[in-house]
Amino acid sequence: MKILSGTSNNKLSKDISKKLKSKLVNTNIKRFADGEIYIEINENIRGNSVFVIQSTSTPVNDNLMELLLCLDALKRSSAKNITAVIPYFGYARQDRKVAPRTSISAKVVSNLISMAGADRVVTVDLHAGQIQGFFDIPVDNLFTTPLFARFIKKSFKNKKLICVSPDVGGVQRTRGLATKLKTDLAIIDKRRPKPGKSQVMNLIGDVRGKSCLIVDDIIDSGGTIVNAAEVLKKRGATEIYVFITHGVLSGDATRKIQNSKIKKLFITDTIDNSNKIKNNNKIEVLSISSLMAEAIKRISNSTSVSDLFN
Repeated sequence: MKILSGTSNNKLSKDISKKLKSKLVNTNIKRFADGEIYIEINENIRGNSVFVIQSTSTPVNDNLMELLLCLDALKRSSAKNITAVIPYFGYARQDRKVAPRTSISAKVVSNLISMAGADRVVTVDLHAGQIQGFFDIPVDNLFTTPLFARFIKKSFKNKKLICVSPDVGGVQRTRGLATKLKTDLAIIDKRRPKPGKSQVMNLIGDVRGKSCLIVDDIIDSGGTIVNAAEVLKKRGATEIYVFITHGVLSGDATRKIQNSKIKKLFITDTIDNSNKIKNNNKIEVLSISSLMAEAIKRISNSTSVSDLFN
């Protein structure tokens, strides 16, 4: 087994390789003056199982292209099998036609990854579970709910908790966490008049006097979560904590969070946000390196990955 890291999230790749007690493959990844990407593998990987770790986060198109070229380089270097480990799967929000004559980008990206040479994909909290069906190769979709549940049980003792879904689409994810924590569930009814903008319409559930745990897979511009926190405060919530898998944090999202009613936002390191959040005391990062390292080990040893979440 060998681990190859792209450039999108070097820290996570190093943490995973350290937990696996394996050195990263020696590679030369650089960009020409016009932006073209050059990939060179500087060691023999013939007959090896190789795991390529690369999030397709901002700049999403550059990081996606880098992943595809890494897969192609490994395929042409006679790797035995190649697993694309994509902690954050970009374009996942475009998983269906929402209007006439629009593309289903998640399907296009799935085809590209398969055609470039991947034999398997490992990702974390896909925005839509049906994306697994866009691939004709095995897909392991890892969940952060157990990670969040362990952290909350350890850090939020003696608090009256309630789990809150910021929209109807996230109810299943939020219910999973609520079940593990044995807490009640609340749902925010949200309307989105246009992309990137949301408006809270109603709240289902009683949050008065409780510490609210908002759960979601992605925080992008931050508008949905900030608006949700405002509503919860108005309805009598004492504290608002947010647990998000993928911190996209585009635009002025970090400023919005800093000035919001949110007491603390917890994100994972599927995306490297070290520069964005270094001066923000409301945002804390929980590492998924142990989860991903264990999943990679189980895939390499041909043992069950789903047992990680039982």
